[in-house]
Amino acid sequence: MRSLDRATLADLNIFLTIVRHRSMVKAAVELGVTTSALSHRLRKLEAALAVRLLNRTSRSITPTEAGEGLARELTNGFQMISDALHSLEHHRDLPVGTLRINVPRDAARLVLGPALCTFFATYPDVHLDVTVDDHFVDIVAQGFDAGMRYGNRVPQDMIGVALTRPLEWVVVASPALIERIGLPAHPTDLLHLPCIQMRVGDNSNYPWELGNGPDLLRLPVRGPMTANETEHAVDAAVRGIGFAYCLKRRVTAELEAGLLQLVLPEWASEGAPLTIYYPGRRQTPPGLRQLIDTIRDMERLPKLA
Repeated sequence: MRSLDRATLADLNIFLTIVRHRSMVKAAVELGVTTSALSHRLRKLEAALAVRLLNRTSRSITPTEAGEGLARELTNGFQMISDALHSLEHHRDLPVGTLRINVPRDAARLVLGPALCTFFATYPDVHLDVTVDDHFVDIVAQGFDAGMRYGNRVPQDMIGVALTRPLEWVVVASPALIERIGLPAHPTDLLHLPCIQMRVGDNSNYPWELGNGPDLLRLPVRGPMTANETEHAVDAAVRGIGFAYCLKRRVTAELEAGLLQLVLPEWASEGAPLTIYYPGRRQTPPGLRQLIDTIRDMERLPKLA
């Protein structure tokens, strides 16, 4: 094989991206090229190496034994290069580069969005590549630098940093619904009232947790509809479809406008804070620490030591 030039490095990166996604289409989207261009580059790489790297069918792409080994070594090699480049951040006044993060919709709206203007004004050379996704993903396998989730859902092998204080979960309903069917006197009354169920990232229905400590109740509520994200559930609650369960800070505007009303406020439940997490590498990606500090400062939490 010819010497390791820039084109070959690019082809190796293409191969690794395809292996990571197990999809030519998804790899093409990430790299911003066509699938036909990827196929051409991959065939060129296999011809240069004289080794078949991928088994391709109309339905799936899997690495060959040789391809699996190459992908493993490339992952380690590219990580070493990435760490070496990140180490240069210590010699810059401001971070430079791309930071890829995966966040759920509530985190994007409540903590990331409000911090963007301040962050970009302070760190203009950092490019945020944000994927908003309520499904839990393996951030390492999917090529993200960091993810955001509630603290109790952060993988144990990751470094997690709280971005908020513990969050308050409440039940809300529209005044029209309350006038029509009345208010529950106790949380268990919700088991017999129309509730908007929430489906979380693993496609299970999330039980409503009301109260705290030994008084905490987990209620498998039912109702006319299920939503897989807060935006739709809140909109349905405003329209009087049923009672909804969500973060209190998510519905601040709706409560102030009188579109929604707190239900059983004495049974509000304290939940885990929104947390950013990332692999325990020697070097953190460019801008990650600065993004964390920006959000924590807006949340009136101390910066990282």
